[in-house]
Amino acid sequence: MNNNIESIAIRVDDLSFHYGDKNVLQHVTMEIKKGSFLGLVGPNGSGKSTLIKCILGLQKPQEGNVYLFGEKVNKFNDWDKVGYVSQKANSFNTAFPATAFEVVSMGLFGKVGLFRFLKASDKNKVWEALRSVKMDQYAHQNIGELSGGQQQRIFIARALVSDPELLILDEPTVGVDTESSDSFYKMLKELHRENNMTLVLVTHDVGVMTNYVTDVACLNKQIHFHGNTREFEESSSENMSAFYGHHVHVLHHDHGHE
Repeated sequence: MNNNIESIAIRVDDLSFHYGDKNVLQHVTMEIKKGSFLGLVGPNGSGKSTLIKCILGLQKPQEGNVYLFGEKVNKFNDWDKVGYVSQKANSFNTAFPATAFEVVSMGLFGKVGLFRFLKASDKNKVWEALRSVKMDQYAHQNIGELSGGQQQRIFIARALVSDPELLILDEPTVGVDTESSDSFYKMLKELHRENNMTLVLVTHDVGVMTNYVTDVACLNKQIHFHGNTREFEESSSENMSAFYGHHVHVLHHDHGHE
């Protein structure tokens, strides 16, 4: 374990979680450094979403602890530091009468209060968040009229508007076409680079994801790999295929070029 607590955004310490007799997570221990862009990968049913819910304090593990910015999650109160876009973020009524601008402004309610009028500075924050995900031209369009990929960008803008230091995205490209997914990942890489925030991306899209993240963690009830992207790419495809239970081709990229 890293003794320099100040450099760690998330620490998971010997965490186990089960539903009845079903073991979902077994003795998971890992640290995510501040400023890293982690891809958390694993097959369906591997416990990825459960681990995220434990990290966010939405589920309580039977064993172990989670620390956010050095503080136990059950005592952590500085939630403005954390942005979260759930897997079900875009599973909502498409007739919901709100514009993209209004949806993003909802991310400020924790700071300005529900149903409070937005000040000019708050509105500027909303515009800044929309621009950061390249959706400012859709600000006044109804959220239900946007494509799945566009909606996900709006939900990320909503998470970004409170200036989080940590952004967690749970399977954000589910239901989004390949071309949109690629531009989506590029946008995340730019956000990471420009804001120096810590990003955690939960995904099953292992082949594409390695182009953009700095670190990879492979979870299947336990952590089977956690290291930087180069180390992951140097892992044999055979090992990854055993981990997934079917053939996986680990792509190799030249990191000398952007």
